[in-house]
Amino acid sequence: MLNTLTVWNFALLEHIQIEFDKGLNILTGETGAGKSILIDALGAMLGNRLSTDFIRTGCEWLRVEAVFSLENQPKVEDFLQSHAIDSTEGELIITRQITSNGRGSILINGCHTTLAVLKKLGSLLVDIHGQNENLALLKPENQFALVDGANGEIVKALAAYKEKYSFYKEQLRLLEEKRQASAEYSQRLDMLRWQIQEIEAANLTVGEDDELEKEISKLANAEKIAKCVNNACELLYGDGRSLGVVSGLEEAVESLKRMSSYDDSLEQTINALNEAAIQIKEASYEVRDYSDEMEFDPRLLDKLQSRMDVIEKLRRKYGASAAEVLEYLAKAQEELNDIESFDEIMAELQDKADQAKNEAMDLAKELSSLRCESAKSLAGSIEGHLIALGMPDASFTIAVNAGGELGSNGIDNIELLFSANPGQEPGPIQKIASGGELSRIALAIKTVTASRDNSPASMVFDEIDTGIGGKTAQMVAERIAMVASGKQVLCITHLPQIACMADNHLYISKAVTNGKTATSVRVLSSGEQVNEIARMASGADVTAASLDNAREMLSHARAKKELYKRK
Repeated sequence: MLNTLTVWNFALLEHIQIEFDKGLNILTGETGAGKSILIDALGAMLGNRLSTDFIRTGCEWLRVEAVFSLENQPKVEDFLQSHAIDSTEGELIITRQITSNGRGSILINGCHTTLAVLKKLGSLLVDIHGQNENLALLKPENQFALVDGANGEIVKALAAYKEKYSFYKEQLRLLEEKRQASAEYSQRLDMLRWQIQEIEAANLTVGEDDELEKEISKLANAEKIAKCVNNACELLYGDGRSLGVVSGLEEAVESLKRMSSYDDSLEQTINALNEAAIQIKEASYEVRDYSDEMEFDPRLLDKLQSRMDVIEKLRRKYGASAAEVLEYLAKAQEELNDIESFDEIMAELQDKADQAKNEAMDLAKELSSLRCESAKSLAGSIEGHLIALGMPDASFTIAVNAGGELGSNGIDNIELLFSANPGQEPGPIQKIASGGELSRIALAIKTVTASRDNSPASMVFDEIDTGIGGKTAQMVAERIAMVASGKQVLCITHLPQIACMADNHLYISKAVTNGKTATSVRVLSSGEQVNEIARMASGADVTAASLDNAREMLSHARAKKELYKRK
């Protein structure tokens, strides 16, 4: 819902801030006061064109800011989340500015964004209906939503169809991938067979390359290893000129043991040294055995290096290790099997696709049947409201044509057909209906669907009352009030019958100060609203009788609105 709209330097609007309310917000004022400029400012917040022409004379910039409540607007919150825009505060602030040099900026909750993003977001926030607007109901997706939303059974049937249709499209995608890949199969077959043969011929085992590298390193450095081991042996056993570690430690233990017969204070130390002597002696045996078993075989080194050369060649082609080369082999064999089984796989995929298509078609036909029933009932209700809205000869039909190919919405094409005059064949509303008729059609549709559709939470009717009066004006007023019982509505009007339905009445006026014209907006009190209704009904000369008439109109309107709220 739109909470506030603040405007700086926008045409006649120098600086205004308007607080909107739930229900019906009526905007009235003298012709030329700036009502339509206010709608232009709101349109700029929704992604409409904004140029330097709108900048107030003598100013260098203009700015428009709107604050929306996100309560019960999951579509808007999902959109913001998908564009990484924070919405945790439950509020949406859009700011748009343009300078005289043409530089503009758009901020959504403090995040800079593009006009394309703003347009998409705007379509979720407000639906503007005016004489020159392309109404949302002209869009095919909204025509489907109109029919489908009228019946809960259609919603369930559509969900089941979409799931099956998605599966069908996936099978078609897999088939197409296989067909495109088959063009390279002949060359790929030869390559795979050669690669498999090359890897299999090597008889690799997992970890073999690591073991080979260790063994080759050992043999290639045998001389250095022998020198190190011999040096260790000399240190452990001695070299004939000096006592080795083993002998020296054993001798030290024996000396301390002899001493212990006179003084046992080093008993624990003797035991520790004895344990150390035993462990060092055992370790020295292992070093000696290693030294005795050491031998260098150049032929073995050549053999291992030759084997390593084979593995290294494979690793450069197929993976960083023997394990990865073997993984590549498994994948190559699987791919080869798939290629060699191409006909069988294609036949299986085609069978799945055909079955999915048939099942989707059956669901699409059921969906079409439900839509036909819903469209007939819905069109009758809308046509009844059109007749009440001053179109006594109106004909309105929702045509569901079930002859198309399978698509995201089934096999149907939906057209809204309209005729305003007797003897005129109904045609598509985008070709037949005038701007004023489109607005009334939109109002009739919203009157029927406002309580259950998922369209934007706010609607704007810009001078929907053009060319009507009397009883028709009263019917239009009542239907706008019906819509406002379930949505926020902003309506510019010149008719007292519509204005008296206001939940929040805003008066727009302009004045000249220091040679400059500025528009202002203020909320009317109950007494001021009576005066404004009287002025609208009787002109400039407000009399006691016109004031009484205005009070009676407001009383009647309150009773009507209470009735709509209870429904």
